Amino acid sequence: MGVRDSESVELNRSDVEILHEEDVFRGFFRLTRFKLRHRLFAGGWSDIFSRELFRRRDAVGVLLYDPQRDLVGLVEQFRVGVYARTGEKPWLLEIVAGVIDTDGEAPAAVAIREAREEANCDILALEPIAEYFSSPGGTDEYFYVYCGRCDLSGAGGVFGLPEENEDIRVHVLPVDELFARLQRGDIRNGLTLVAAQWLQLHRERLRQQWQ
Repeated sequence: MGVRDSESVELNRSDVEILHEEDVFRGFFRLTRFKLRHRLFAGGWSDIFSRELFRRRDAVGVLLYDPQRDLVGLVEQFRVGVYARTGEKPWLLEIVAGVIDTDGEAPAAVAIREAREEANCDILALEPIAEYFSSPGGTDEYFYVYCGRCDLSGAGGVFGLPEENEDIRVHVLPVDELFARLQRGDIRNGLTLVAAQWLQLHRERLRQQWQ
């Protein structure tokens, strides 16, 4: 089968063979090692190879938006990945986010809970933005992203759950300031990039719909 013919090949889960699977670490997170092979687009099978997978519960992010005042609420907190990766300050500006704690918990319910825990804000309405894999080459983490209508007139302060070592500062910004930071490249969290770019496309519709 040539390259031209391979373009019509559709592969699915039955085209993967798992030869061995084991958890190599269990702590705050979980790491699983697979030994596997899969079918190739051009026919036949790949060589047997190993992959480590970072296992996480599904996560939810919500962009807090006040359409009446045209404001957004973002949170700032310490991120160990930034500390390890760069020489810059390890505090990032992000949208509110958290993991689905229990099986069967609805993503929308998580968005409402996290907005209260991280920003002391009540969600008045929710609109889905996107669902996506954060980095499927190495983790099974899956995100649900929402825009949440809020009243941000009195928002601000420091929140979070002490038992989870959370120390979260809330920032309220004009939407144009968020877009300016986006344009400058100051937003470097994937969830926040997705949400901010979505708001650029839907801002006027939301202001009319949610007024």
